[in-house]
Amino acid sequence: MDDVMVERFLEDGFVKIEGAFPPRVAEDCARLLWRETGYDPADPTTWAEPVRWVSGMAQGPFAAAANSPALHEAFDLLLGEGRWEPRYSLGSFPLRFPHEEEPDDAGWHIEGSYLPEGESWYFTNLRSKGRALLMLFLFSEVGERDAPTRIRVGSHLDVPPLLEPYGEEGVSGLDLAPKLVEASAHRPLAYATGRPGDVYLCHPFLVHAAQPHHGTRPRFMAQPPLHAPVPYELERADGDYSAVEFAIRRGLAQEA
Repeated sequence: MDDVMVERFLEDGFVKIEGAFPPRVAEDCARLLWRETGYDPADPTTWAEPVRWVSGMAQGPFAAAANSPALHEAFDLLLGEGRWEPRYSLGSFPLRFPHEEEPDDAGWHIEGSYLPEGESWYFTNLRSKGRALLMLFLFSEVGERDAPTRIRVGSHLDVPPLLEPYGEEGVSGLDLAPKLVEASAHRPLAYATGRPGDVYLCHPFLVHAAQPHHGTRPRFMAQPPLHAPVPYELERADGDYSAVEFAIRRGLAQEA
């Protein structure tokens, strides 16, 4: 199964870990997130916005969700032992609600990772400085009508050639977006659906997008980064590349 997971990650740019953390933990996290919104779970008239953003949450249930044995095993498999940093909080929660207004954040993109001095948009570079993985933690049931994240399957292979000309300095997500939208337009779509406790582990260059909520139940999800002590290395003397590094090299046509 380890080989299957790695191959799926290399081909698709993501893997879904079903039941990565217990549903009971997801319920506790959802309860705390409802408290942050100020909305009444039983009264949709209080759901005032299509998207309610919640930042870092460090209570016990969130630390438990991020540190399950299943996730640690997957991190080791995709990145290598000692090449990732544990998380004890989760942040960046785009909580989406059924709403007559359309969200204004549904464009195709990859996540930026660092903010150079004087810049207003986050940057990304070929070695993915500041981000080892993009992770999607589900804290609610998410079906196809519940605003699941849209994924362009295999698009992580289209992005390295776009980033290579920018070197270590990298490029802002604003400047890169039109190029990566065009480069990945041929890719098939997948949707980050699942049950509370499921986690998607995504290559940092995976092209993805939000979408409007057409269902009836709110979608509670976190999309935090997994950090690494140092950026990825694309020229290792020992050839001991992680799955993420190997995929970047494959995108650059350096690997068969």
